[in-house]
Amino acid sequence: MEQQDLNKRLLLALALSFFVFVGYSYFFPVEKTPVTENQTAAKTAHATPTVTADKSAPAPAATTKADVSAAPVQNAVPSIATVTSDSYKMTIDELGRISQVELLEEKYQVDEGVNLQMLGQDMVKPLEVRFADAKLNEEAFKTPYVNAGAKALSVKDGKEVLILTQTLSTMTVTKTITFTANGAYDVSIKTSTPASFFLTPGHRPMADTSVYMLVRGVLVKGADDIITTIEDEDAEGYEKFEGAKIASAFDRYVASLFFDFDKGLNVSVLKEANGDPLLFVEGKDSLDVHAYIGPKNARTLEAINPELTDAIEFGWFSFLSKPFFKVLLWINDYVGNWGWAIILFTLLVKFILFPLSYKGMMSMQKLKDLAPKMKEIKEKHKGDPAKMNAQMMEMYKKHGANPMGGCLPLLLQIPVFFALYRVLLNAVELEGAPWILWIENLAQMDPYFVLPVLMGVSMWFQQRITPSNFTDPLQEKIFKWFPVIMTIFFVYFPSGLVLYWLVNNLFTIGQQYFINHMYAKQKEAAVAAHKKSKD
Repeated sequence: MEQQDLNKRLLLALALSFFVFVGYSYFFPVEKTPVTENQTAAKTAHATPTVTADKSAPAPAATTKADVSAAPVQNAVPSIATVTSDSYKMTIDELGRISQVELLEEKYQVDEGVNLQMLGQDMVKPLEVRFADAKLNEEAFKTPYVNAGAKALSVKDGKEVLILTQTLSTMTVTKTITFTANGAYDVSIKTSTPASFFLTPGHRPMADTSVYMLVRGVLVKGADDIITTIEDEDAEGYEKFEGAKIASAFDRYVASLFFDFDKGLNVSVLKEANGDPLLFVEGKDSLDVHAYIGPKNARTLEAINPELTDAIEFGWFSFLSKPFFKVLLWINDYVGNWGWAIILFTLLVKFILFPLSYKGMMSMQKLKDLAPKMKEIKEKHKGDPAKMNAQMMEMYKKHGANPMGGCLPLLLQIPVFFALYRVLLNAVELEGAPWILWIENLAQMDPYFVLPVLMGVSMWFQQRITPSNFTDPLQEKIFKWFPVIMTIFFVYFPSGLVLYWLVNNLFTIGQQYFINHMYAKQKEAAVAAHKKSKD
């Protein structure tokens, strides 16, 4: 295949792949049907997960199979305690579960004066206990816990302890929960007689209903430090992780998670009715677990334990997204505004990639100048493709032009954009973060569409000043309409992401002007040298 055609087809393929990646979530949003607890029970009863997280690792000497009994049909369960801090209000019900978490910070409000509630109404709740013995389990779901202490706890700088007891026919269950102000808490469960049971962080929070291509489900960091993510509808129902460090059920911005970086947790992943994963941690006679429920704020998680920041998941491009996020955090610490942090980050990326971009853009200039000669060679040797390609490659070599060079800046930009796309969609720090004037929340769309329109105009102008030599009318039309299509897509994107793309375009325009100037000077110097050699 002739190299220049390959170049253009690669550009076309990249553009179409972008449309598929970004546009799919808008045209084919995932509609999920809420799963009631009795529906969940039908799928999770008597599941026996036996697969270890690392299949290449030797099996543990003694692997206990989880036989998690079902959760019976339940009506609304009354609350027996509330725990309040400056940032959350947590409700504990008669089954000793966290029935709801209300985030009190204004930036998380779903509407003016309406606080965000993290947990789905009919979903499995955090701290639900299920016994392996089916009869004991059935009795436990009919027997309420008793709170002999204060019904309303207020957590400020210290800790507050809630002790709940459940008296069953053959044993007493004591659940001790120690709360802190930042959402971290400790759970200790003890049974008066030996019994095998399982504790869950609950179905993943249901705090976000957007149709962006987000990662939602569960995350497990194994004893081998390998992070496994199982998204909604993808659970197999037999996954098992021995000695796991983190077991997290997460939504876009929030998570309910257990962790133990010393002893580890024996985690089973069960399958709910619609294929969603549900985490359980195994306990025998007693179980002590560290936990957290709330926003996946990097600074908060780091303050609890630096390793806990691994619970922040960015999906496919985590290998790039995580370092990008750390750099953005570092910049924001200095400038104190996420909008300006995004702009400075964009400048940093352009600066790092400039040497490669420079070579690619200069190659495109040379190819534009060589277009007439290329056309002559095609006409002259149209019956002999081998000779045509050989002469064209010789011409490229003579003039120092790389037929693939024009693709390089785009090839580099695509993974950078997708990685940053994940960061700006999933970083809770951008929620409620203002920039200037009308942009009051970088995690939400621009209410007046100013940034998307400017972005589209900048893309159009960038095309005007960028050299191109399309010979296929279809390819040319696609790229002419590319700014319009991108503008339509970006109208509903988070303004932080649109800001990045706009600023990237502006910097690219500046680079193009600089390179056009440098190339013109090179041509003048080459012409002058040629005249001098003739004289």
